Amino acid sequence: MRELTYTAAAREALTEEMEKDPSIFVVGEGIGPRGGNFNTTAGLYERFGPMRLCDTPIAERGFVGMCTGAAMTGSRPVVDFMFFDFILDSMGELINQLAKMQYMSSGRLKMPMVLRGCIGVGGASATHHSGNYYPIFAHLPGIRVVLPYTPADAKGLFKTALQGDDPVLFLEHKSLLNMKGPVPEGEFKIPFGQANILREGKDITVVSLCLMLKRTLDAAEQLAKDGISVEVIDPRTVNPLDMTMIRESVRKTGRLLVVDETFAPCGIGAEIAAQMMEDGFDDLDAPVKRLNGAHTPVPYSPPLEAAVVPDQKKIEQAIRDLLAE
Repeated sequence: MRELTYTAAAREALTEEMEKDPSIFVVGEGIGPRGGNFNTTAGLYERFGPMRLCDTPIAERGFVGMCTGAAMTGSRPVVDFMFFDFILDSMGELINQLAKMQYMSSGRLKMPMVLRGCIGVGGASATHHSGNYYPIFAHLPGIRVVLPYTPADAKGLFKTALQGDDPVLFLEHKSLLNMKGPVPEGEFKIPFGQANILREGKDITVVSLCLMLKRTLDAAEQLAKDGISVEVIDPRTVNPLDMTMIRESVRKTGRLLVVDETFAPCGIGAEIAAQMMEDGFDDLDAPVKRLNGAHTPVPYSPPLEAAVVPDQKKIEQAIRDLLAE
């Protein structure tokens, strides 16, 4: 199978869907002739023109509100936020309009809108350009929250988002954008709410997200030299969240660690731990543990930035500690 970068795979999904469906258009800052800050729309302006690749001023609440209205009336807008931190300026539109409109109309109005942006710590991007925030949006009914890890997932999950009738947050970790991997050609979709086992194991289950998956897989490879067998699960989406696969894995291993770059309080790890304790307590041989980034604004200094997120060594030690429980 041919290999593409993460960004190229997502861009291929968008290109194919725009070719098929003239109701899809993209708005955002710098996504026209420049092709986006992260090349998310490179070459699409020349292909589809300014009516479907619309550069915007710095007015997030304005263009999210505009696209919410467009989705209500039959279009399929895609909002490209560049850095996902900028979505915070549009929270009123997102929470009170976009997320609630299908419910408020008894399902008569569909909301086929995709909001994409880069997340994550890395590259000395400082605190205004390093946010994750997906636990906030996973809390809200009416919005799907998607976190692709591999290039194939980037294409398959983006296809599902672009063809669906619900609002979707499609979040791309900026440290994964140049990662290459096999990507199927043509029509390829991955359902939401379907986790993926990236590595099978029998001693401990580790659920991880985005860039932390790469570090967890590297840690599992290192621990295997000592005879420790780690099962690594990628949820792919956190709303919906595939707890069925996680519970099945823990039934086999007896232990669960959640590794997440973002903050621990009220996070995805807390939700997974709570559901595991409620529905799978008898399968646990030890308490559920979480390993998160520091609960602090992200520093600009590269050494300090590196210190606030889990690295491979911290993940290895967290696994060893939980196995010793």
